[in-house]
Amino acid sequence: MIEVVTVIDAPAATVFDLELDVDVHAQSLAGSGETATTSTGHRRLGLGDEVTFQARHLGRSWRMTSRITAYRRPFRFVDEQTRGPFRVMRHEHCFDDLGNGTTRMTDRMTIRAPLGPLGAVVTRLVLAPYLKRLLVERATHIKRRAELAR
Repeated sequence: MIEVVTVIDAPAATVFDLELDVDVHAQSLAGSGETATTSTGHRRLGLGDEVTFQARHLGRSWRMTSRITAYRRPFRFVDEQTRGPFRVMRHEHCFDDLGNGTTRMTDRMTIRAPLGPLGAVVTRLVLAPYLKRLLVERATHIKRRAELAR
């Protein structure tokens, strides 16, 4: 499991809403040419919504569709891959109110690559470190946006 914890000087509801905004998501990973298309046409996701991301990572183009499978505003939501490169991809987003308008945002991502033992090695040596860097990059972007909005 990959975990990234970020403390943000903004209310949990603000951070939660930014995390579910697919345009903010795409902006946070602009270096990979990330685009996002939603199943509803809405730019902010809700329970049951699907989003398809396309981007260039690790030297090739990828396409992945995820669905919001749990949603409790402004505390927690989960997105899980329904189609894409991983055998399993589950991303839990938690938002804890620390008081004084400060939020602890915790990203927990579980991934499993295909190809059995070879996939497990690739996950540990390549995918997990790469995805952790992306989560940190995204969290930094969310922090900046949330704190500017305050």
